[in-house]
Amino acid sequence: MAFTASTFSLVSYSGNGFHIWHYKSDDAAAVIDSAGYFNTFASEINAGDVIFATTAASGTPVYGQFVVSSNDGTTVDVNDISTAQSDTD
Repeated sequence: MAFTASTFSLVSYSGNGFHIWHYKSDDAAAVIDSAGYFNTFASEINAGDVIFATTAASGTPVYGQFVVSSNDGTTVDVNDISTAQSDTD
């Protein structure tokens, strides 16, 4: 699939170039963490930004965060997802 701008939103901006974003997608985390996935927002996303995400939303959702590892002004790349899923009950 492809990036969906309507489910990508700014949660917080610190004023020093750091953003916290939220993104919800039916795409798997392995698709989202491919270089170029977030290129639509290359002019707004900065290296070091955090993207909280719900991936595979229509199937078995995975919740976690991506950290933007690089943005050269054209290509945005994020690290692999760090999941926040743990439920022992």
